[in-house]
Amino acid sequence: MAKAYLVGAGIASLSAAALLIREGGFAGADITILEAQSRTGGSLDAEGDPDAGYTMRGGRMFELHFECTYDLLRSIPSLDSPDISVTQDTFAFHEDFAWNDKARLVDASGRRVDTRSMGFSERDRLDLVACVATPESRLDGKRISDCFAPEFFTTNFWYMWCTTFAFEPWHSAIEFRRYLNRFVHLFKTFDTMSGIYRTRFNQYDSIVRPLQAWLRGNGVTFEMNTTVTDAELADGDAITVTALTCTRDGGATERIPVAPEDLVFVTNGSMTANSALGSTDTAPVRDTSAPDASWRLWHTLAAKHPRLGDPSVFDSSAEDSTWGSFTVTTKDPTFFKAMEEFSGSEAGKGGLITFKDSRWLLTIVLNHQPHFREQPEDTYVWWGYALFPDRTGDHVGKAMAECTGREILTEVLGHLRLAQSEQILESAIVRPALMPYITSQFLVRKAGDRPEVVPAGSTNLAFIGQYVEVPDDVVFTVEYSVRTAWTAVARLLHLDRQPPPVHKGGHDPKVLLEALHTLHRH
Repeated sequence: MAKAYLVGAGIASLSAAALLIREGGFAGADITILEAQSRTGGSLDAEGDPDAGYTMRGGRMFELHFECTYDLLRSIPSLDSPDISVTQDTFAFHEDFAWNDKARLVDASGRRVDTRSMGFSERDRLDLVACVATPESRLDGKRISDCFAPEFFTTNFWYMWCTTFAFEPWHSAIEFRRYLNRFVHLFKTFDTMSGIYRTRFNQYDSIVRPLQAWLRGNGVTFEMNTTVTDAELADGDAITVTALTCTRDGGATERIPVAPEDLVFVTNGSMTANSALGSTDTAPVRDTSAPDASWRLWHTLAAKHPRLGDPSVFDSSAEDSTWGSFTVTTKDPTFFKAMEEFSGSEAGKGGLITFKDSRWLLTIVLNHQPHFREQPEDTYVWWGYALFPDRTGDHVGKAMAECTGREILTEVLGHLRLAQSEQILESAIVRPALMPYITSQFLVRKAGDRPEVVPAGSTNLAFIGQYVEVPDDVVFTVEYSVRTAWTAVARLLHLDRQPPPVHKGGHDPKVLLEALHTLHRH
């Protein structure tokens, strides 16, 4: 009987394991997940408690047309209501707590910006249409800034777009074009964010935990603290894995034989590699060591075969892919009450708030409470991030990357100018995170830099996650990871049923007209 080995326990691997069972007819007992860390979930992380403070490095947004994700999660029971699926729970939560952002952008004077206008000049509109219409092959090696005038990056549209999706002007024009095409149906409601979906809790509690419970219930083996360092390939032009080399708990090297009929799924690269956490009173210590095991394994494999991508494109310029986030825990409701009054929205329904003139380009969000499954009723958690952590702040006089949690909160409160700032500061636990590769998947690339999900000539090896090539869809989404997993399973097993196609709203004339109307709003 064929066996499957999945390197990494992030959402891509967990999805692939579930799809091997559901689509491929595998028994769970024939599936082994090998994870270097002690926790599953990869970049969909969240942990902590009310006393030490909660922490989550990021939060993923969803929308109606994440077809692969919702299809998969319809098979996974919710932990809180096993009679409904994770997908049903997510849709029900959106019905009750849809975002209606009334304070999407805040200016230097602390006032809400009217975001009904995108702020475009005629040139901006023409450049945007030109970017969408340009064939992807002609954008190889180009940055977003190569396609637009400097003024474009001061428009309301850019401030909202870049902080919703974490784009920087020097990121890939290819990926920017893909995002424009993929989410054209969201243009109409982009200022209110009402088309954005969120899970009931953080994604670790709402997606990873139920998926992991389902996999364990089906007999899947999880081998934690197990670092895969190499995959041996058979001689010849075909790509066939014959063995995996790994270490467990940092101990002696082990070799896992892989039979020709066995399957190997590798999550190559990690956006949260080398992350560093701080505390209320300590700044994160930047990790400047070599990229982690997921990157090292990709480098090792890429050196063996030209069709396995080029990881150096994505992990060699951390200065272009770093940003910082922070999670705030408090038992004092003062900040939530003040922000509800400031934003005009109930906490959990307001969406992102970006201080567009801040040097760090700060964005915060008040999550619906509780945001952690076991979070007590008297505890409140909110989150924020900054796209420019190496710039000097407006209020603390130092770079975010050098700041303690308290100093980061001081900077946020300086922009809000709340009368209760001192009380808010004294009652808060703030856990900052610094992530050197968090937007590395957005870096400028060309065709071939990312391997195909199943490289040409591969008989049993697939790549999954954020650094593989899937036409039309966009990285930095859970959907992309799930789509790569489904594609890998379907191709390696030669299944008739393929993943649902990528939604293309631009093929709908009504959607296009609404998008064009939005671009011309004044």
